[in-house]
Amino acid sequence: MQFKKIITLVAIAASGIMISSCSRQVTRVNPDQTIDISGNWNNTDSRLVAQEMTQSILGSKWLPEFLEAKGGKKPVVVVGVVTNKSHEHIDAETFVKDVEQAFIQSGRVRLVQGGKKREELRAEKADQQDNASVSTMKKFGLENGADYILQGSINSIVDSHKRQKVVYYQVNLELTNIQTNEVVWIGDKKITKYVKN
Repeated sequence: MQFKKIITLVAIAASGIMISSCSRQVTRVNPDQTIDISGNWNNTDSRLVAQEMTQSILGSKWLPEFLEAKGGKKPVVVVGVVTNKSHEHIDAETFVKDVEQAFIQSGRVRLVQGGKKREELRAEKADQQDNASVSTMKKFGLENGADYILQGSINSIVDSHKRQKVVYYQVNLELTNIQTNEVVWIGDKKITKYVKN
């Protein structure tokens, strides 16, 4: 009887240790805090690259030239496709949103929707033609046409040996005058991460 009690207590203690060692702990952190767990592209990379490249775009000579030619009128920019050509799954839309946010916060350009969001807006306008009152209906043909489009890609190279690897990311962006097809700005941002397992 005494032996069974001891075995039962040992089993309970062992299961308690196993449960506590397998438990997960979650801690909320500031989204601006840099945390690299895997060494992969993350939200910090996206935000910092977007901010730095947007500053470079807005600091380039095309902007004052446009403002002078247009009497101070801000250029209209659309952010087009940014293609993920890297070795890992990167949601390029997150990066695009970071770029768009940086443009809006700068207050130096006007931003219009592109891609699927523009299609959704046009579908809403089409729906309003049949279902909204005449006084509130939004008309076709009154969109702000973009003067420039920003396009680019996210690329990567991985160099690994045994338990070490270096991941090299390069984001390439180009700003093009839509009327003339002239490329007015080209930039890139490189990030290198050393990961040791």
